[in-house]
Order: sequence, then structure tokens, then C-alpha cells
Amino acid sequence: MSDDATQRPPTLYPPIAPNDSGWLEVEGGHRLYWESSGNPNGKPAVFLHGGPGGACHPDHRRLFHPDAYRIILFDQRGCGRSLPHASLDNNTTQHLVADLEALRLHLGVDRWVILGGSWGATLALAYAQQFAEHIEALILRGVFTGRQAELDWLYRFGASSMFPDAWQRFIAPIPADERGDLVGAYHRRLTGADIGARFDCARTWCAWESELMTVYPRPMRGGTASADEVALARIETHYFVNNTFLREGEILAGAPALAHIPTVIVQGRHDVVTPPVTAWALHQAMPGSQIHIVPGAGHATSEPGILARLLQATDRFSGR
Repeated sequence: MSDDATQRPPTLYPPIAPNDSGWLEVEGGHRLYWESSGNPNGKPAVFLHGGPGGACHPDHRRLFHPDAYRIILFDQRGCGRSLPHASLDNNTTQHLVADLEALRLHLGVDRWVILGGSWGATLALAYAQQFAEHIEALILRGVFTGRQAELDWLYRFGASSMFPDAWQRFIAPIPADERGDLVGAYHRRLTGADIGARFDCARTWCAWESELMTVYPRPMRGGTASADEVALARIETHYFVNNTFLREGEILAGAPALAHIPTVIVQGRHDVVTPPVTAWALHQAMPGSQIHIVPGAGHATSEPGILARLLQATDRFSGR
């Protein structure tokens, strides 16, 4: 369905602090930071951040009613507070799916609500295709499934035609003879021995995606790349040169088997990071899903219409 209006103002729940946290040792030498907030006896819900290589933020706790939910956040391999930072070793989609299941077992959760946006939606669907029996509901925002066409749109042709000025800045660090494979060219620099080039390329890589996130431009941060930006750029290019460690079309092909899971899809009409065609394809593959195509909204959770629909979805599944 197309959204013409939302029924509540997009106001996050009040800030809260974790009531429990720790590190989970997982296969391959990684330690995952996790935290829990809200009602320890509430309905378990886990938030899956984007990237791959992003991180959780305190505001992610505020997408859930704190009295209704046991709110679980964790930083995926190599990013946020998880260690080793920016590590690409033993870092694949299959590792992340196994990590999510290990976290469920560690926390003693039987079934949980999963909210994931962008790459977080990919991970949610990949996990669901292996562990559907442990999912109460799915809430997916800005759907990405890792197909080559989706990567080509963002890093070859598509978004570049809509943002030619930002695109020019994005390709500037890469010599003309390497621009046929920008992801590969960035990956080589982000994993190379030249630390200066690594930080410069991380800043430029992240700036390109950031400029596309919202309908109205956001102020760009200057200066050198932060440690989190280096992790994001390194891990994203690592996944993308490896086709997100998924078979082509794997996520959409497996979606019909998830049709029994209550699912809400929230998609910005003007999302140029993950265009609506992918969310629509997922909705068609899961006929029982509910889709909200939000007018005047881009990719970011902070877009007012997106935020309102996400809050409505978490309220719907809260049991209150």
C-alpha cells in the first residue's frame, strides 16, 4: 500500500540506559558487544543495524516501548564496540547469522521480534530462512537483498545519474582506469598498507552514502574519517566484493517460505540507497506482508514518515 498519512507523530520513546550488557565470544576470534534495556520480562526484540559494518546507537533502543519490550541491541562483527575492530577475518553473512542465533541462546530467548533496516533487513531475512521458528515478527526498513543489480545501482549506474555532483566526489580518489569496478578499487585501498589512503577513502566512501540517505540534504561532517567510518567502509567493501556472501537472488528466492511470519515492510518512496523495487519484490514474494511506501521519505530511519511507521509496527507487535 502507498502511505498518504500516518496516524501518530514520529516521536521516539524517551532515552533509556541498558540494564544489562556484556560481550559474547563467538567463533573465529570475535567478541560481540550486546546490551539489553527496557522490561527484562517484556517481549524480546532485537535490533539489527545496517552496513554491513555499521553500529548500534542509543536511539535504536527508543524504537520500542520500554515497558513492553526487552530491547536487545548488538554490534555485528568488527564494528561498534565489538572486537577486533574493523576486522575482516571470519566475517561473512553466515557468521553473522550464526552470531544472532548464538546471542538468542545466550540470552535465553525463545522467540523474538526482529527489526532490521537496509543491511539489517538482509540479515533479518537470512536469519529467518534458517531459524523461522524463533521469530515472532519481522519489521524491515529500506529493504536490501544483496543482488548484483542493487549493488550496481549504488556503485555503477543509477544513483549516480540522480546525484552527479556527489558521484563526482565519490569517484575522485580512484584513477580513471579503475572506475569500472569502484567497489574493488575502494576495497584495495581500504585494506592496503597506506594508512593515509585508507582514512581518505573511508571518508569519501561514507560521504557518498550519507549524501543519499535523506530527501533533504544533511550537513556533511568534514575532517578525517572516524574509526567507525573506517570499519563501515572496510566491512562494506569486503562484503560487496564477495557478493554479500550470498547466492544471487538467494534472499528473495527464500522469502515465500517466510510468508507465515507477520511482517511489516517500511520503505521510502524516494529511497535512492535501496530503491522501492526491492521492497515491492519482497512484498510480492510474501503475500501476507504489510508494506508501507512512505511519500516524501528517503532511506534513513530519521525520516519522519519512516520513523512513524516503524513505531506503529513495534507498537503493533508489543502485546500491549
